[in-house]
Amino acid sequence: REITSVSTVTDFQSRRLNIRYQDGPDKKYVNVLNGTAFAIGRTLIAVLENYQQQDGSVLIPDVLQKYLGKEKISQTR
Repeated sequence: REITSVSTVTDFQSRRLNIRYQDGPDKKYVNVLNGTAFAIGRTLIAVLENYQQQDGSVLIPDVLQKYLGKEKISQTR
């Protein structure tokens, strides 16, 4: 499955939203680009599938530890 995407929809969306720009005497519809850095749900599933332990805890991948401030997510009771 993809976890990122980028697409060009030319003027499909801008026509419906009436987004235009002035080019000399003419008004033209802008071209639109869509981009997703990463799909959160799919990314989370990939981490769980690869890092979940037998006890249900999840080891945090090294590259993400500095953002989460921990090495492991455990269930607290």
